[in-house]
Amino acid sequence: MPALLRQALCERHHLSLTDSANVDAFLAPAPGAPRHGVLFFAGDPAERSETRDLAVILPQLLKTFAGRLRGGLVAAESEAALKERFHVRVLPSLVVLRGSEILCVLPKVYDWADYVARIETMLDLDAQALLATSGPRVEMTFSSSEASR
Repeated sequence: MPALLRQALCERHHLSLTDSANVDAFLAPAPGAPRHGVLFFAGDPAERSETRDLAVILPQLLKTFAGRLRGGLVAAESEAALKERFHVRVLPSLVVLRGSEILCVLPKVYDWADYVARIETMLDLDAQALLATSGPRVEMTFSSSEASR
């Protein structure tokens, strides 16, 4: 994302510029700040046209959920390092959080009504967090006769 667009998002829409060094501070909201946050993993708009769309959509979402949701923009140089931690597989993506809990990852672009419905569900205090994945996705086991070959 061009530096001017990143700067405009941060200044005009009060997004926190989040990087590897300060991401934990974003996850722990200041007193009086909304508990829920959304991190914008933008990617490169030259490669992904949806990035510019999300740059317009995110401020509108923050306005719609004012006082309930705070926003952060992941710094370009930190995206690769933070993608794994936040389960981001596709750029651009929005990651909805409750403190440090990942509630959902919204890749690419959705219809407005889908964003509103999904985020409203995630703002419920009983919303289930994503479970962290651990270990391999596929585990191969062999019977004892095959293992001795």
